[in-house]
Amino acid sequence: QVQLVESGGDLVQPGGSLRLSCAVSGFAISSDGMSWYRQAPGKERELVAVINTFGHSTYYADSVKGRFTISRDNAKNTMYLQMNSLKPEDTAVYYCSVRMYWGQGTQVTVSS
Repeated sequence: QVQLVESGGDLVQPGGSLRLSCAVSGFAISSDGMSWYRQAPGKERELVAVINTFGHSTYYADSVKGRFTISRDNAKNTMYLQMNSLKPEDTAVYYCSVRMYWGQGTQVTVSS
């Protein structure tokens, strides 16, 4: 059974940091590119970041470039999203995706 489990979401003040994790079970991720998406209330789901198989190539949405870092540990079958300098507009449910699978999401709220 394939499962993607996100964790690390929380309430944080503007300027703060969070590290999201996406733990995958059911298959090895070593041959797959992986992505983080987010969906804010009333908005469509948007692509945040992408990482290729070995982590040598990454893509970031303009809105998070320079503040977020995507990474992966294939040995742990886990992907990460380090989020720094968080802004209120980063508030959303964050989802990880690999192949056709999605996690359940983790809530990130940036508010003072």
